[in-house]
Amino acid sequence: MANPWRGDVALIIDGQRYVARLTLGALAELEDALDEPSLLSLVERFESNSFSSRDVLRLLVAGLRAGGMDVTETSLGNATIDGGPMGAAKAAAELLARAFVVPA
Repeated sequence: MANPWRGDVALIIDGQRYVARLTLGALAELEDALDEPSLLSLVERFESNSFSSRDVLRLLVAGLRAGGMDVTETSLGNATIDGGPMGAAKAAAELLARAFVVPA
């Protein structure tokens, strides 16, 4: 079960349920992958709806790895995510928000 207090976001990928979360290690991996000095620019892109599909893919890969899934950008890029690209973008935005905001 996805625990929002821990920052969990549930995703259905190729018919299987997975839990993603952005741990400190996942956030560091994400900073490296995005070649950014901080995550602020990524947060700003999501807040202004100017994020890219690469942003979504990298966020999900980092979160899924932290959740225990052995996944690469290539394998996730070829997978079927419930909700399609919009579902993936929503999950990525939730991951980012839950990493920095306490759930209501």
